[in-house]
Amino acid sequence: MSLQASTHPVRHPLLAIVTGAVGNLVEWYDWYIYAAFSLYFAPVFFPKMNATAQLLNTAGIFAVGFLMRPIGGWLFGRIADRRGRKVSMTISVLLMSFGSLMIACIPGFGRIGVAAPLLLFLARLLQGLSVGGEYGTAATYLSEIASPRRRGFYSSFQYVTLIGGQLCALAVQLLLQKVFLTPAQLSSWGWRIPFVIGALLALVAFIMRRHMEESMHMDDKPQRQRGSLVALWKAHPRAVLTVVGLTMGGTLSFYTFTTYMQKFLVNSLHYTIDQSTVLTFWLMLIYAGMQPLFGWISDHIGRKPLLIAFGVLGTLTTVPVFNALMRADSEAAVFWLILAALCVVSGYTAVCGIVKAEMFPADVRALGVGFPYAIAVAVFGGTAEPIALYLKNIGHASWYYWYVTIAVFISLLVYIFARDSKAHSYIDKD
Repeated sequence: MSLQASTHPVRHPLLAIVTGAVGNLVEWYDWYIYAAFSLYFAPVFFPKMNATAQLLNTAGIFAVGFLMRPIGGWLFGRIADRRGRKVSMTISVLLMSFGSLMIACIPGFGRIGVAAPLLLFLARLLQGLSVGGEYGTAATYLSEIASPRRRGFYSSFQYVTLIGGQLCALAVQLLLQKVFLTPAQLSSWGWRIPFVIGALLALVAFIMRRHMEESMHMDDKPQRQRGSLVALWKAHPRAVLTVVGLTMGGTLSFYTFTTYMQKFLVNSLHYTIDQSTVLTFWLMLIYAGMQPLFGWISDHIGRKPLLIAFGVLGTLTTVPVFNALMRADSEAAVFWLILAALCVVSGYTAVCGIVKAEMFPADVRALGVGFPYAIAVAVFGGTAEPIALYLKNIGHASWYYWYVTIAVFISLLVYIFARDSKAHSYIDKD
């Protein structure tokens, strides 16, 4: 039996959304705690380096994890299109649990030498494989269970939970910093605690997903036509290239103003780690709350106007925002500048999942959403932090701001010439 190219309403849509979203949150919590706690464990795996060099090495391994995401997008997209969204999402969250537990248990460089960073490298490869499969399948699942009039709103919760994963990582970091551990304890062994928590939460999400409803019917259509890269490229080459083009600027901006920004506050603006964590937490909380609003707007005016607004504003404001951040003389000024940037980025993040899902028929939807997206994220999102840190290290930090601007402008051209997916949705044809 294989999946039929048509969706069907689930019996309990709210429960289905919560189950899919919670699993997505846990996956992204596990992914982000690496970035959140790299300030502490960088010396454990890369001793005898200056602070920027240590962060550059941990960021490099963070980027390498992204290289596995296209493989994960292909593998789990193929499973989702052939065996079901539920099967794919269940396996991916279990794999993330294993990767987190592995990081929690790796001894430092002082005990096992070069094997320590190598094992860290392997764990991030497994997590990259998991996250690569999670995005496309989760976006597909949320878009399929939503009613036509509320697809933008429902699918915006993918980024709510994605950002929620970062919020949970930051919340754990704050609790450990402020309540339970000293800085010395965090740097010595306390940074391992969040990875243990992540592994346990992923097991809970695995159990929940085992009982989630499937969003697709089943029939006897040949499986070789489903989840096939050859079939995807032959039938939908323009859509595949469009996904890459519309993702590059959005994902680079997203990782710049979320993941990298915490490092920027410490490394460039010379905030303490505690200050950076608190500021980032409140910014991410507000940013998460923006997503359903922008998703709701897209249900009324279409997805394309929001994407174009992001492209125009991102092109015009990225360099000025960074320049203003370097001159800011108060935390309040820094807060409002970053929040303004995140508001602009919301024009992309709130609708990117549904836009991609609406571009493909059900038999290649998870693969069509996940694989080209993962390629773009690996090339642009995964390298954002290492490129930014490298350019700062060689004394040309401002070059990175222009790099982001150019990428957003290229995506803007894609937005302008692409069809509005809401008006030409494949989901309505299923």
